[in-house]
Amino acid sequence: MAQHKTEEPYATRLGFDQTMAGRHAECDGGGPLPAGLAGREEFTGTLTGEYIDHGDPPWRWYRLAALTKKPEGYLWDSVWCESDSLFLMDEPANG
Repeated sequence: MAQHKTEEPYATRLGFDQTMAGRHAECDGGGPLPAGLAGREEFTGTLTGEYIDHGDPPWRWYRLAALTKKPEGYLWDSVWCESDSLFLMDEPANG
């Protein structure tokens, strides 16, 4: 009988980026549709500055809160956005 190697999960690193805190942003990402297909979901809100690095090489995910735009039926007050899917809508406060 063949043995299956169990992969260890990638380590995650939590952090805070002061330059991102309070910035207004949009992000989009994939989400499931009722038919089992994938669709696009869009969010708009304020970045908290919190991030998570996950994977190898690490992908950075930022927390977007105080959502002013979210998909219908989305129940949470915040969402984690992958950095490449994040679009800043303002200039940094320190210019």
